[in-house]
Amino acid sequence: MSLWKPDPTFYPSPRDAAAAPPEKLAYLAAFDRSASRPDAIAVLDVDPDSDSYGTVVGWTDMPFIGDELHHFGWNACSSALCPYAPHPHTERRYLIVPGLRSSRIYVLDTKDDPRSPQVVKVLDSEELAKRAGYSRPHTVHCGPEGLYVSALGGANGQDGPGGIALLDHTSFEVLGRWEADRGDQYLAYDVWWHLNHDVAVTSEWGTPSMIEDGIVGELLLGRKYGHALHFWDLRRRRHLQTVDLGDQYQMPLELRPAHDPTKTYGFVGVVINVEDLSASIWLWQWDGQAATVTKVIDIPAEPADPESLPPLLQPFGAVPPLVTDIDLSVDDRFLYVSAWGTGQLLQYDVSDPLHPTLTGSVRIDGIVNRSAHPAAPSLPLAGGPQMVEVSRDGKRVYVTNSLYGAWDDQFYPDGVGAWAAKLDVDTESGGLSFDTQFFPHGEDFRGLRVHQIRLQGGDASSDSYCYP
Repeated sequence: MSLWKPDPTFYPSPRDAAAAPPEKLAYLAAFDRSASRPDAIAVLDVDPDSDSYGTVVGWTDMPFIGDELHHFGWNACSSALCPYAPHPHTERRYLIVPGLRSSRIYVLDTKDDPRSPQVVKVLDSEELAKRAGYSRPHTVHCGPEGLYVSALGGANGQDGPGGIALLDHTSFEVLGRWEADRGDQYLAYDVWWHLNHDVAVTSEWGTPSMIEDGIVGELLLGRKYGHALHFWDLRRRRHLQTVDLGDQYQMPLELRPAHDPTKTYGFVGVVINVEDLSASIWLWQWDGQAATVTKVIDIPAEPADPESLPPLLQPFGAVPPLVTDIDLSVDDRFLYVSAWGTGQLLQYDVSDPLHPTLTGSVRIDGIVNRSAHPAAPSLPLAGGPQMVEVSRDGKRVYVTNSLYGAWDDQFYPDGVGAWAAKLDVDTESGGLSFDTQFFPHGEDFRGLRVHQIRLQGGDASSDSYCYP
């Protein structure tokens, strides 16, 4: 549906986005690990002036079971204002929600009642396979000319390669495979871009058989998971360059490019170094012809009593940080790093992207740490900060605790439960503190685990901009 005027939640520049009104609602992907009941989108009230602040105020069950809702995104965002493929009269109205295990993609309409999104379309796995040749849709990004959906697996019984399917903005039909020439790319995970420079970046995890039941120790120690970034000609859809980080750096996952469209750098988090169990953050830079990638942050593992560790980690006597998500504030100043293994959320000032400085950190839970939330200091928790989302103005950070069902079970074998938390940010000098009024948890989520969170009107990882 078209509007007479551009959607007010489309912002020409990151500066405009940061000055926009704060979010009132947040949407969370919630899933049933047993696949015996439907997954859901939960809706949280994030308006501190509301009587229902910090509670679940809406709930939408999916029509099928066995999806494992994971990452999801908006059908349209600020990139709709870009001049080379403008769609200013689309709406940020629909949530595009893939099932990582089922390969279904749901379209939910949030317009009539934002607290009660309605499922209006379901793309089945056969359509994704037939039209794009992919399975296991993972990440959704709204681009100027369509919806980019990264997928981990191949179709028709093929484990790979993974890649990107392109969907229509308004009909949500699968247009086809995005790649015209994939070069040596085989493994897939995230995709992002520098729109004004016609450059895309993709990262690597593993094929479905490599992740289905969690981390496979033999594959990890054999350095078989992803360890490279790929750079592409965005407009021509052609592979340009592979940058191998070194096969000890397993699983470079989340990509976060600078929001300033005049900049051509970004950050990627690496889950684990198999030589010392550390995690790391790397900076890519594009000079117009080629990319360089430099490690800028090391996060060491923490020694631990083997008896306190899950079986997978007992031989190592240490807790790996397991950096599984990162997020960059809209003003490109603060990078947030979730160390799911040690239970930390770390804040770095990346004003000088080659030389980040640690400016804040909090601990909540962790494989061994098990720190409680200050709102419930006597409540045992599990599952550290995992998915992290930053408000457009950079003043609020939201975290949830479940990663991926099979990983949850490996690293937190006594169960991860479900919780979400909000942190307030000192935007002047840095620093984080828990909001003690915001702690939905446990049965608030009806027995489901919670993964990604999206903010009404957009957030730091949903939009890209074409104007500085």
